Amino acid sequence: MCGIVGYIGHEPAAPVLLDGLRRLEYRGYDSAGVAVPGAEAIEIVRAVGKLRNLETALAARPLSGTVGIGHTRWATHGRPSEVNAHPHVSGPIAVVHNGIIENHGALRKELIERGVTISSDTDTELVAHLVHEAVRQGRNLEAAVRAALGRLHGAYALAVLSHDEPRRIVVAKNASPLVLGLGTDRGDGPDAVYCASDIPALLPYTRQMLFLEDGEMAVLSDEGATITTVAGEPVTRAPQRIDWSPIMAEKAGFKHFMLKEIFEQPRAMEDTLRGRLDRTRGEVVGAEIGLEGSDVSRVARVVLLACGTSHHAAIAGRYWLEELTGLPAVVELASEFRGRRPVIGDGDLVVAVSQSGETLDTLVAAKEAKARGARVLSIANVIGSALPRMSDAVFYTRAGPEIGVASTKAFTTQLAALVMLAIWLGRQRGHLTEARAAALVEGLARLPNQMQEVLHGTRQLIANLARRQVEARDVLFLGRGLSFPIALEGALKLKEVSYVHAEGYAAGEMKHGPIALIDPHVPVLVLLPKDENYERSLSNLEEAKAREAIVIAIATEGDDAARDASETLIEVPAVDPELTPFLTVLPLQLYAYYVADFKGTDVDQPRNLAKTVTVE
Repeated sequence: MCGIVGYIGHEPAAPVLLDGLRRLEYRGYDSAGVAVPGAEAIEIVRAVGKLRNLETALAARPLSGTVGIGHTRWATHGRPSEVNAHPHVSGPIAVVHNGIIENHGALRKELIERGVTISSDTDTELVAHLVHEAVRQGRNLEAAVRAALGRLHGAYALAVLSHDEPRRIVVAKNASPLVLGLGTDRGDGPDAVYCASDIPALLPYTRQMLFLEDGEMAVLSDEGATITTVAGEPVTRAPQRIDWSPIMAEKAGFKHFMLKEIFEQPRAMEDTLRGRLDRTRGEVVGAEIGLEGSDVSRVARVVLLACGTSHHAAIAGRYWLEELTGLPAVVELASEFRGRRPVIGDGDLVVAVSQSGETLDTLVAAKEAKARGARVLSIANVIGSALPRMSDAVFYTRAGPEIGVASTKAFTTQLAALVMLAIWLGRQRGHLTEARAAALVEGLARLPNQMQEVLHGTRQLIANLARRQVEARDVLFLGRGLSFPIALEGALKLKEVSYVHAEGYAAGEMKHGPIALIDPHVPVLVLLPKDENYERSLSNLEEAKAREAIVIAIATEGDDAARDASETLIEVPAVDPELTPFLTVLPLQLYAYYVADFKGTDVDQPRNLAKTVTVE
């Protein structure tokens, strides 16, 4: 997501900030900017697009201060533009922010009613105004930031600068990353103090790092960094020495971006769910989906369009939509949809799913559906991309940039968006009961912690399993119901990164052909959560075992029958049957990764594949 850099030292700040932002480019961004205290006021320079555009702007308007903050923006509120780029300024205050302020709508309304002029569409500008108001009431910068934090609900990593206190930067963290760096100690303090969203930005300048915890803030000055809780209680913490290489730092110590992104999924889920679940009322917040206020009673059918991994997410979406809304739902490969004369029009809600929002087949198919009179809702990760721009409504996932070509966290956040859409639409149509919706909302809210548990609890088991099976030439993945698209996704991941022949099947179809492939050398991974399909799926597992396959079961914790029937059992926590895909897909991602790693393939950039398919 967004990248933050801050600097207090004795060298010109702008080059240090630019260098730090450049080292955070892997996080993705659509605009960038820096701010330093000038002679008369805070001076900012911002630019849309790549950092070279900001560099050009700084060459035309140099900033000479030795204190500053910088930012690369991944848009969440407001389209990519210079006015929406950070830093945001209010009077003597400049702010950069990574995260999502959930109560931004209420704060915006309140500030406007008090006569505040708001220039951008962002939630971040509101923070600058809140700090400025507190400063006008007589508070110093630290106290003003503390007062503003008391008004914020949501996730934030903030760095705040004041022209009136030019040798201080106040930072704060809640659910978004922030690390502090200390330069060489001069006896009366370090020669420089830094802050950043991630370690890579600071490695050329210092290896002494302090990591803020949620609910903490710090004052950076020439004397160093003083950490307190947001409530004002002092925090004592010794710096840690970081010996990562720069490329290790970009990958947060993981060997490949794919593995890093697999382990980022709990955080990505939190970001995608944040502000969209009302746990008190047991509802999905309709305003976030983009369909609120529309006449959903006119929807007679839902058509899902997607390609590749997004197509597998759409298949799961079909199950949820039919079950939770009572509407007929069909899933179309976008590449096939656009190649015929589809019967579609008024009364159809088209849900186009694409991580990048630029996938050519999905984009053209959605345009065709819209031209025929259907309403189009896009589910995408990249703000302002082509698909959201042409859609009638947009529901953004918040997976953050995905560097590995094989999609992982984009897939699980697409699942989250689709199930939230189904819950909301089901309640709007009166098909889904209040109690059932509340149970699903509560289950969704608990998923990030359960995903974390699965990832850390199964990692070594799956690595050992993959090492034993690295020479397998064929692998089968079987699942029923909601587990069928997960079987498809597991097979696709293995094919993409390891080049092993793998097939995903609806388990009931095994006897219609695939069973002929089974022999003692073929691993068969069976998805076996405790749901309405459990008994039949267990029978399929037994059939594979009877033919001497290498049987691996992904099953609910405590399933003794699955343990007895399989060579290897991978357990996941018990959850609502509708939510099992979020947990069962994780071991399959890890399995694909470790097989590829042990085979020595280029995991992050598999041969012949591109991250986004924008050509025929």
